[in-house]
Amino acid sequence: MATASDSPTGTRAAPLAGSPAGSLRPVTEDEFPRWARMIADTYGADRTEAELADQRAATDLARTLAAFDGTEPVAGASLYPRQLTVPGAILPVAGVASVGVAPTHRRRGLLTAMMRAQLTALHEQGGEPLAALRPTEGGIYGRYGYGPATQGNRLRCDRRALRFRPDTDFGDGEVGLLDAARARPLLARVYDRARRTRPGWPDRQECHWRVRLADHPHRRGAATALRYAVHLAADGSPTGYALYRHRPATDASGEPSGLVEVAELAALDRRSYAALWRFLAGLDLMAWIEYEGALDEALPHLLAEPRAVRQAPVDRLWVRLADLPRALAGRRYTLPLDLVLEVEDEFCPWNQGRYRLVAEEAGAACERTRDPAELRLTAAELGAAFLGGTTLAALAAAGRVEELRPGALARASAAFRGEREPWYPGGWAFPLY
Repeated sequence: MATASDSPTGTRAAPLAGSPAGSLRPVTEDEFPRWARMIADTYGADRTEAELADQRAATDLARTLAAFDGTEPVAGASLYPRQLTVPGAILPVAGVASVGVAPTHRRRGLLTAMMRAQLTALHEQGGEPLAALRPTEGGIYGRYGYGPATQGNRLRCDRRALRFRPDTDFGDGEVGLLDAARARPLLARVYDRARRTRPGWPDRQECHWRVRLADHPHRRGAATALRYAVHLAADGSPTGYALYRHRPATDASGEPSGLVEVAELAALDRRSYAALWRFLAGLDLMAWIEYEGALDEALPHLLAEPRAVRQAPVDRLWVRLADLPRALAGRRYTLPLDLVLEVEDEFCPWNQGRYRLVAEEAGAACERTRDPAELRLTAAELGAAFLGGTTLAALAAAGRVEELRPGALARASAAFRGEREPWYPGGWAFPLY
């Protein structure tokens, strides 16, 4: 186990028993390009100089980790500080990204060692109470106490069948196509207002926008460059946007069968949301529109034929409570609650034990207690339920939450639930840094 001085911000590397890498430590400026390219290679990707520059701008080297075999990096991970909207509040979160182990050095405990070092550092240095990541495989991170807290909703829309209900209110604003330079400040204004109301949305600084809007030709495939559709209200203020690409194609008979790939859509009200979808539905010579939104996406309810939208959920953001009492006290709850939790957390033993969670309209408190437990669960279940999506009742039905006092489960499950489904914008394509 890593000690405080072994952490990503410490001065001494953590010995890694049985590994030819010998130690974990932050990377230096000179090592960063090789480290980043090694990690990209584990995902079958390359990194151009421009992409490396964007990633470097978002990376605090002191919060990176690397294992080396001689002078070559063979494993790496990093933490990226963000602000994450949670039910009723905004909390600091350590975004876990740039995680990879070279195929030549797998099954040696390197990933486990890096995960342990990250979480230990957060605990011992009083860092962010939450960690969050988007795993490439769902079965990897549960053993480290992460739980699936948001789901993306993959929408595949038959564009020609997107007929809106006659009572749909599109407002009196307009959608216009702007170039990147004109759109960029308007996107940021809309996003910053929208993200404060939806659990699962992180903040975005300039370095994050650079990554989000990077439009490298080698990553487009056969698709076009990014388009920027911005909705302006009658007074000229921006109230929504859609980022999309065309992917033209024809079927065997020569009829258009291409699609519109919507990379991101944000709207501040229902009228601008409806107007943006009317604009997308009007893009000619495309048969389909694909978009990853929220589980409670409003689009099907705007349509005369809701079956024009096919929906498929997929897990996205996984959450880990690094400091359990701070995290649980930091969010708000939909019902008053006085609940004693017994939490099992072998990977982060400082979290293990019994806690009394008291939630009122003015806020919440969470402290250790010796009182009898009413619910028993692991840290992974708390991570899954933390953003208000995955319910404690559903986890109990799977045998992953145990009710120790009758009635405690129903009330706790309702109190943890959010008003809207949590959702991470950007789907798979947008990294947490």
